[in-house]
Amino acid sequence: MKLRFEPDLDFQVEAVDAVCDLFRGQEVCRTDFTIIRDSIFSPAGSKHAEAISVLGNQLTLSDDQIHRNLNEVQVRNGLQSSDSLDSGDFSIEMETGTGKTYVYLRTIFELNKRYGFTKFVVVVPSVAIKEGVYKMLQMTSTHFRTLYANAPFEYFLYDSAKLGQVRNFATSQHVQIMIVTVGAINKKDVNNLYKTSEKTGGERPIDLIMSTHPILVVDEPQSVDGGLAGRGKEALKAMNSLCTLRYSATHFDEYHKVYCLDAIEAHERKLVKQIEVASATVEAAHNQPYVRLISTSRQGGRICAKVELDIETPGGKVRRVERTVFTGDDLQQVTHRNLYSNCRVGEMRVGKGQAFVELEVPGGELFLQVGETWGDVDDSQIQRQMIRQTIREHLDKEQRLHSLGIKVLSLFFVDAVKHYRSYDHAGNATKGKYARTFEEEYRRLSKHPNYRSLVKKLDIETDIERVHDGYFSIDKQGGWIDTAENNQINRDNAERAYNLIMKDKERLLNLDEPLRFIFSHSALREGWDNPNVFQICSLRDIRSERERRQTIGRGLRLCVNQEGDRVRGFEVNTLTIIAREGYEEFAENLQREIESDTGIRFGVIEPNQFARIPEVSDSGEVHALGLRKSRLLFEFLQTSGYIAEDGRIQDSLRREIKDGSFVIPDGFVAQSNGIFSMLRKHIGRMEVKDALERRTIRPRTTVLDGDEFKALWNRIKYKTTYRVNFDNKDLLTKCISALRQAPSIPKTRLSWRRADIAIGQSGVEATEISGSAVVALEETRIGLPDLLSELQDRTQLTRRSIYQIITKSKRLQDFSKNPQKFIELAAETINNCKSQVIVDGVKYRRIGDASYFAQELFRQEELVGYLKNMIAVEKSVYERVIYDSLTERSFADELEKNRDIKVYAKLPNWFTVPTPLGNYSPDWAILIDDDANERLYFVVETKGSRQTHSHRPVESAKIKCGKAHFEALKDGNQSIRYQVASSVNELLAEIK
Repeated sequence: MKLRFEPDLDFQVEAVDAVCDLFRGQEVCRTDFTIIRDSIFSPAGSKHAEAISVLGNQLTLSDDQIHRNLNEVQVRNGLQSSDSLDSGDFSIEMETGTGKTYVYLRTIFELNKRYGFTKFVVVVPSVAIKEGVYKMLQMTSTHFRTLYANAPFEYFLYDSAKLGQVRNFATSQHVQIMIVTVGAINKKDVNNLYKTSEKTGGERPIDLIMSTHPILVVDEPQSVDGGLAGRGKEALKAMNSLCTLRYSATHFDEYHKVYCLDAIEAHERKLVKQIEVASATVEAAHNQPYVRLISTSRQGGRICAKVELDIETPGGKVRRVERTVFTGDDLQQVTHRNLYSNCRVGEMRVGKGQAFVELEVPGGELFLQVGETWGDVDDSQIQRQMIRQTIREHLDKEQRLHSLGIKVLSLFFVDAVKHYRSYDHAGNATKGKYARTFEEEYRRLSKHPNYRSLVKKLDIETDIERVHDGYFSIDKQGGWIDTAENNQINRDNAERAYNLIMKDKERLLNLDEPLRFIFSHSALREGWDNPNVFQICSLRDIRSERERRQTIGRGLRLCVNQEGDRVRGFEVNTLTIIAREGYEEFAENLQREIESDTGIRFGVIEPNQFARIPEVSDSGEVHALGLRKSRLLFEFLQTSGYIAEDGRIQDSLRREIKDGSFVIPDGFVAQSNGIFSMLRKHIGRMEVKDALERRTIRPRTTVLDGDEFKALWNRIKYKTTYRVNFDNKDLLTKCISALRQAPSIPKTRLSWRRADIAIGQSGVEATEISGSAVVALEETRIGLPDLLSELQDRTQLTRRSIYQIITKSKRLQDFSKNPQKFIELAAETINNCKSQVIVDGVKYRRIGDASYFAQELFRQEELVGYLKNMIAVEKSVYERVIYDSLTERSFADELEKNRDIKVYAKLPNWFTVPTPLGNYSPDWAILIDDDANERLYFVVETKGSRQTHSHRPVESAKIKCGKAHFEALKDGNQSIRYQVASSVNELLAEIK
């Protein structure tokens, strides 16, 4: 199977445009020059010189132009504007699992298409990520060739033994992508990159790379930069790059940020899997002294340790809590429990990998390292239960998703390779305790009646070893070892493992491949993920490590089916974490990690928070609210006492948002939907589901089989088809008018600034004494691209239509002034008009009596939800209603309480209406019996605001299509009415 890549995901296109728009106005050009140097490899006495013709990137924009572009991009994306352009580094933040690698690779091709840039260097921190990027290029090669008109490109992994590739990188006319680890560029004394070579014509490879002015793409810059020492950062600066693009979910140093898709937004937009936690919590196990070492540190000149102990409370109950202890502390006094008699804290040590605490206990001494325990329930028992739960979760999901063609994978992280596989004296592989436990539990569960059909193809006794396998670093003898990349030998070991992992990535997704359970140490911590990982079990203690976010990152991607197509929706995409800590503790610690890693401040509003909310102008154009209005709204919240001076949300705002009494200030009513959504996002924390609260919801038979619901269902069940009718002349007229009224295209400009230069003992100081003077430039030798072909690619209109639009708009002269700007403006204008005309011209018709959604689907299709997001109901076709918002919860509650409402259904996800913009799922089907005993049948869409301009444009268009669909189902008295409403009272007011 081959993974399919979608070219039109809005968040990915926005990230690509954010970078490409930095160079708006840049002409398509390149620089080429020749390097001639006496060859040090010439025969003795000869004077041989070799000429190398280097082709590189050339930037023609001034810093002022780039700065203006940067500010426009930042305002558009609701980010803080940069006051100056103090570096060529730009930060792009994308949450793990949202396609960061795809985005920056596509950005490379887009930069080449728009501006002609050809030289790109991708710098990564580890072998794992290097192999991952290379694999992604292999998988997307055909996709990008199709998307970019078969533009020639070459990519390679930098190898110090193949320096001829570097020479080709510098001299080739095609797009060149070099992938290199930071270890290959930050050690000048040992790396061949900094040594002259015959393979590069006597030049140092680094000099050839620098001469091309490459665009650097840095993957995980917080790891590439090299921490406080900054060796990687210095190496990047020395590469003479045109600019540096930094991609990460967890930036440490943020430069000019141009795009942000953080963890909260990714989860809210369902761009990654929903997370749930199945926690292994040990209770009532306080019958022996218990100590777990969490960490050691220095405090006031003394070494101390944070430990977990069983403490007796004043009420006489025992609770497991954290305490700080010092050398000499008597644990009986600390815990108030006689069980700890003669237990004292001894020697301590701090330091990464060296921390320990000595415990002086009856019978001797013992030493605890971070994460280790003394006196707890036997670890092997807990681990067995965790393995069993993982297998059970896996089989349950496999049973549900197999019919959809979705392969389910589970991932185990182990504390040591030897616990999964070890070697005897003869070098023969033997199963470790985890492998043995897994096979025992898998055999046991395979006999369960629920799972027999899933494993019937396997001979459990002979094929069980094919169900699980391990991915670890591999030494030269083929043995598995713990993963590290601290020296060249270990990096070579890691390379062997990652080659296997990456090559098997697509094979793992095939249903015919029996491998479903993967064990790893740390080889999979970064640089590898698989979209069909649905369970992650950490058999090592993560309570003492900051690795929850890293762990769940291996399974956040949305899953794919056997055709390689992405499958969306939380009803399918749920990642289950099997953990040893309570889910509340897991959620709290995960939140702390996100705050620490990303700088997100939960419960805090920033002045620029509302800048990206859509606003509709008087002319009907949609644009972002902008920083100025965002700050005005921020000031209103402050002066009204809703947020503190630092932006922290106050209880008054939480209370008013919850009870619906919060009033949007004048001037922002049209954006109320977006403002409410933003405030709710910051009031609550990122939600992690409790796997133990998951419930399957059954239909209520009395309602489902009742005459009232049948009458309702018979009116809405039929399917329709649509066609788009529009007058091509009308489309061209709209495009001509819109392009004629579009903003003017500026010429290329040059900015002059005057400054006093003062030379003194303190140095040279420049002080600007007058503002910038702008002079338009006439470019007599500018190259004009094929305008009709460019716009045909971007709009999919015929060349004849595009010719009419351009000529009749009388804007052709702008094309010669600034071709790139004009092409961008014209394409955007035409596409906006085209979208509007398509939706305006859509016509639906009912297919026929034989094409409909069967009522029996309510029994056949499983509905799953969580207790915290559902309420018990009586009038609904289901016993409980799952709600996604407070508006939906309130609406369901009103439906239950209103006596005019006889029966209703929260329509499931399988009930869809086709539209030109993708499938649309309405919210509710309702039967109303009013005071006059007139029965009315409604399909209702619940929104926080009824004003369509406050909805997203695509959402508004789908609602319009939904209304047209149900209009097409009307048949005499068998009518159904479609309504947008935020409450039942609002709905009933429409029929009074």
